[in-house]
Amino acid sequence: MNNNSNNSNNAGNCINEILSIILVLQENACPDNCLDTCDRPMLGGGSNCLVCNTRPVMLYTCCGNGTPWSMPITKDVTTNCSEQPIGANCSTVFRVEKIEGNCCTFRVLAENTDPTSLYPYVTTNSFFTMDCGCLCAIRCLSDTYVDCVC
Repeated sequence: MNNNSNNSNNAGNCINEILSIILVLQENACPDNCLDTCDRPMLGGGSNCLVCNTRPVMLYTCCGNGTPWSMPITKDVTTNCSEQPIGANCSTVFRVEKIEGNCCTFRVLAENTDPTSLYPYVTTNSFFTMDCGCLCAIRCLSDTYVDCVC
């Protein structure tokens, strides 16, 4: 499905609607399991772990030829994430932080390098805002807990 449209109204923009649902879920971080889809009504979690507070997503742009969107995990302006394979200073996993109209602000999540951790991602201080009209697909990853995001 191509989400690119000349319509300035975001009604019917399925990716924007799903990202809005993810944002609400992350803000409410409810412990329950349901169907494994991007817009399932609760974030995962259980009695043996911290309640999940993040539904990580991967983004695919309309002109990205099936390659996930990548962004730097730091604010270093010299980092180039367009090279393949994606470098160690880049990530393709993000957390929805804010939605205004058809624009969404994402936090870049980095791979957790702590071998003793149960959680696959750590927070970064790297953010970007994207027009959801540029997205043609999102991939939701397993709900998880990410420290320092609430």
